[in-house]
Amino acid sequence: MAVPVIEIKGLSYRYEKEIVLEDINLTVPKGAFLGIVGPNGSGKSTLLKLILGLLSPQEGEIRLFGKPIGSFSEWHKIGYVSQKANSFNSGFPATVEEVVSSGLTRKIGLFSFMRSSDWQKVHKALESVGMAEFSAKNIGELSGGQQQRVFIARALVSDPELLILDEPTVGVDTRRVNVFYDMLETLNKERGITLLLVTHDIGTISETVTHVACLNKHLHFHGGAAEFEEMAENGLSDIYGHGIHLLNHHHHGEAGR
Repeated sequence: MAVPVIEIKGLSYRYEKEIVLEDINLTVPKGAFLGIVGPNGSGKSTLLKLILGLLSPQEGEIRLFGKPIGSFSEWHKIGYVSQKANSFNSGFPATVEEVVSSGLTRKIGLFSFMRSSDWQKVHKALESVGMAEFSAKNIGELSGGQQQRVFIARALVSDPELLILDEPTVGVDTRRVNVFYDMLETLNKERGITLLLVTHDIGTISETVTHVACLNKHLHFHGGAAEFEEMAENGLSDIYGHGIHLLNHHHHGEAGR
């Protein structure tokens, strides 16, 4: 049996006296596309910080690729695209190619020269997100959705086995959101990258991901996308504290993608 990419057991975390996460048990197998949903303040951002090693578990344990997070050192296996990528300084004087190449700093060293093989990786990463033709453009000239694709290419350039995305469609034109999710699905299915996506876009979850985790301090649901869709109309209202309706985008096979 393959070692899970992420394995969380009995995880709890609090800020002073406020419990943010309580007794979370979650396993992400290799090749999964997990969508994490939940209302604002449900602990999603805290969970990501714990998985990325930015916070330390107070109770319970986290294992990455079979190793306890405290002794895990192979961070190049994990790519991360934060919410802050959506508020990128559009005046920053760098080309798309340069932004993506900065994702290799950890591997080749801060002051090392890029070799031709490194530039090939940059171009391959841009091709995988459909942005190769924009490589010489300044990052500030791109739309929000295009910039987000570039930041995903930056995360992909070091060949991660796990890609974590925090609310990646915030600031992306709604007409381009479907194209964006199709791209993520392709990365998961064709390149075999394990994806962890935090999103508020509940309607897209069951169409795109393979697994869903619904979080609100506790893990209220963890299972397949089809199961999630079955319970969503009724069960989500209790978890969110207000009525929830799924709006499916039906993005597969759309013209003009």
